[in-house]
Amino acid sequence: MMKQVNILFKKEMLDAYRDKRSVMAGLYYAFGAPIVMCLLFSVLLQQMASPEALKITISGAERAPNLVQYLDSVDISHSDEADTKPIRLEIDDAYPQDMATGRSATVVIVADKSDSKLIKSVRRLETALLRYNSEVAGLRLVARGIDPGLMRALDVQTQDQATPDAKGGLFLGIVTLSIIIAVFYSAMNLGIDTSAGERERNSLALLLSHPLSSMQIVLAKVAAIATFSVLGLALVLIVSKFAYAMVAWEQLGFSITLDLRFIVVSLIIGIPIALMSASMLIFVSFMAKSFKEAQSYVTMVLMVPVGLSMMTSYDIATETIQWLPIAAQQYAMIELIKGNALPLAPLAVASVSTLALFGLFTYLSSRMLKSEKVVFGL
Repeated sequence: MMKQVNILFKKEMLDAYRDKRSVMAGLYYAFGAPIVMCLLFSVLLQQMASPEALKITISGAERAPNLVQYLDSVDISHSDEADTKPIRLEIDDAYPQDMATGRSATVVIVADKSDSKLIKSVRRLETALLRYNSEVAGLRLVARGIDPGLMRALDVQTQDQATPDAKGGLFLGIVTLSIIIAVFYSAMNLGIDTSAGERERNSLALLLSHPLSSMQIVLAKVAAIATFSVLGLALVLIVSKFAYAMVAWEQLGFSITLDLRFIVVSLIIGIPIALMSASMLIFVSFMAKSFKEAQSYVTMVLMVPVGLSMMTSYDIATETIQWLPIAAQQYAMIELIKGNALPLAPLAVASVSTLALFGLFTYLSSRMLKSEKVVFGL
């Protein structure tokens, strides 16, 4: 049986080699995603390290010169220019009297907080006002001979024991998300072409006319597709290692290092995902009646692993989903980058579950090939 599967595997690999455009389209993601992410992270870190000057409208600025001067010191200033944000800071008429008598002076922020492009600037202004409020309150207490420290019932100190590699947080999730997705997208075109594509070219019926079992045919196709998935995984890991090393993570006090151990372990834990992905692509493609329909089905189905990966990246219900396929492997990658021990129990359960899905999809696909409706797309 294995001899026939091996021959069919070589035939599938030769077909894939001849269709270079389809294969390269999948591998472009593995090569390009880390580079694009590297550029986006660099721009984001630059903005976080040195935020742009915030221009707003301040009504009644002459009533609060000290406040306006403080805001200027943190790059928040009054402006009438075209690039001024639609944020208005209204200073109450009684502001000078309230400040002089030690009462709470009223300032009002007028802005649309449902505007996603504006919310970051609003929060920045709110933070600056809170800091000014704290400084003025401290000065009032000192003027009355009261130690400002009395206002702090607790002196909270945190001894952060996290290593620089463990502080990546959301960035680590996004980095591993792009790596996991590469397993699925690297061989997506090949998976559709070798199933739905072959059926449209009538070569699938010709293949079934040979003395081969449908299981042998499916196993050979899965092996070929999984090989390209692993190739895409290896490519995205190698490119990521060099691309993310160029990002100035130290600006935020952490680092993301993808060493050789991470690459090797990621390849090992990625093999079950590659097998499951390949068998799932074939199963979904055989369910469709045409190549285009298969593309639509596959795109929709891939939302499931992408969703699991995104839940892990954004730390949503981590305690639950860390036992599920895809999520567990990605969680293990994150722990590996942090320098922590691998979560062996969830990883083992998820790997077995992933291989079980591979077996299920392979079996169902072989059963489907015994139906004329599937073989001829009726």
